[in-house]
Amino acid sequence: MKQNRAMISILSAVLVSALAGWEHPANASDKIAVVTSFSILGDLAREVGGDRVAVMTLVAPDGDAHTFHPTPADARHLGDAKVLVMNGLGLEGWMPRLQAASGFHGVLVTASAGVKPREMVEDGTRVTDPHAWQDLQNGKIYVANIRDGLAKADPNDKATFETNAERLIAEIDKLDAEVRAAVAKIPTERRKIITTHDAFGYFGAAYGFEFIAPEGISTESAPSAQDLARIVRQIKTERIPAVFLENVTDPRLVGQISSETGAVIGGTLYSDSLSAPDGPAPTYLDMFRSNLRTLISALSE
Repeated sequence: MKQNRAMISILSAVLVSALAGWEHPANASDKIAVVTSFSILGDLAREVGGDRVAVMTLVAPDGDAHTFHPTPADARHLGDAKVLVMNGLGLEGWMPRLQAASGFHGVLVTASAGVKPREMVEDGTRVTDPHAWQDLQNGKIYVANIRDGLAKADPNDKATFETNAERLIAEIDKLDAEVRAAVAKIPTERRKIITTHDAFGYFGAAYGFEFIAPEGISTESAPSAQDLARIVRQIKTERIPAVFLENVTDPRLVGQISSETGAVIGGTLYSDSLSAPDGPAPTYLDMFRSNLRTLISALSE
């Protein structure tokens, strides 16, 4: 009889433990392993996935996805992942090699799928601008694509992903309205901006700015002496009030332009990457808020 009671106690404990695990799928072993190519996508994946995902980001905050070189450890992480979230539009030229090396066979999410891409001429060649996240309306498309990818990998938590995505899209819409209202107060003639590389074309088209960059859409390209001379003349002729640093580029180029033209350095804009968690732009929405504060401070009369 004592042995039977002991066996019943053991079985009861096992059953309770099993049920506890079923009721709390947020345990580390139950989370979906998600790899994202860079920090902006990492933040969006965490927001949509909530406690159902464990996110690893390849290009760290303040890192540059244009010049990133994956490591064997990155390949191992990707090989273990169930979901890969990348931007697309040619941003991650290194991704096909990494996927092949990792043996990844999970769900691939191209976050930019469905956006209307911008094109520009760079060095005489028409190229696609990959920085679509710089328009908040495109950010909503990113969120929806991530939501659908997570739901495909984990159908049981589809409702959670939909709820989280709906909340985030509402926050994006609210911020978009705030950005437009704030920009309307900046005189149109002062909305010409010099940055290091051409990462803000979508932002400019959406919110009424003209961005001028000595480098192209990739930080890997170096400006020519003719490009720099042209920009210096344009700043002087059009009295462009400020030039801006970027968190992923060398500040010396902007410093040189500032010293030759007298234009003030208006601060640092976050383009291709978020800041560290203790910085001014640790999330996608915070990135927009930080950039907006910097622009208003430098450009308002």
